[in-house]
Amino acid sequence: MVLGRIRDALAGTPTLTGPTILPDYFPVTPVGCEKHADKLFTCLSTTATEKARDMEKAGYIKSYYPDIRERQEKEQADATSAPAAGKDVDAAALPSPDDNPLDECRTFVAYYKRCCDRELKKKKNWLLTEPYRVQEEYRYKKTEG
Repeated sequence: MVLGRIRDALAGTPTLTGPTILPDYFPVTPVGCEKHADKLFTCLSTTATEKARDMEKAGYIKSYYPDIRERQEKEQADATSAPAAGKDVDAAALPSPDDNPLDECRTFVAYYKRCCDRELKKKKNWLLTEPYRVQEEYRYKKTEG
């Protein structure tokens, strides 16, 4: 554990290559990675979620909730009828279609991934990587939308 922290200090900050995505083992919090997992979960629940909601409201990504689509259609109808009312809004604060909400938490994802890659190999965390079967009656039903 101490050697891992020394190695991390000497290695510097981790970097991610490519787009920011969460690892396959994402919701896992292995022993030894609690600090990095807490920082990542906090960032995801605040900053990344707010950005994702802004992108949903702007219509750039598909919303999980049907009432958001209805509000988007109403707002688009109102925007076409009202002339440009938001000229004083800062363009940098608005989301664009190419944005990734996880980019806000990129450094936290990198630290989480590096720590979990190291800690999940240890015997005390093996149970966290074991697959388990969910019975059919407890699974969510897919609805065609």
